[in-house]
Amino acid sequence: MNIQGSSSLYAEMQSMLAELRSTQQVGPTPPSSEIPKVEGNTARADFGGMLKGAIDNINNLQMDARNLQTRLEMGDQSVSLAETMIAASKSSIAFEAGVQVRNKVVDAYEKIMNMPV
Repeated sequence: MNIQGSSSLYAEMQSMLAELRSTQQVGPTPPSSEIPKVEGNTARADFGGMLKGAIDNINNLQMDARNLQTRLEMGDQSVSLAETMIAASKSSIAFEAGVQVRNKVVDAYEKIMNMPV
C-alpha cells in the first residue's frame, strides 16, 4: 500500500470536507430573533417543490422532443435525425424514471398506511 498516495488522498478528502462545511455554513445556531419564521412543514414544501421541478423537467423534455420531431417531419434543414432521436430517447428515459419514482412513493405510502399504530 502506498502510504504517500493514501495521505494525499486523505488530505484531499479533508479539504473537500472543509469546503463542504464552509458552504453549508456550519456553526453556532443564530439567536431566535435571526431565524426566519416559516409557516407549515418546510420538508413537505421542499419535497413538493422538488417533485414539481422533476415533473416540469420531464414535461419540458417531452415538449422539446415533440417540437424537434415536428420540425424534422416538416423538412426543417436545421434539425438532424440524430438530434431528434436523442431528444426522444432523453424524453423516454426521463418519463420512465418518473414512473419508477411514482411507483416507489406509492409503495412507501402503502407500507406506512399498513403499519400498526
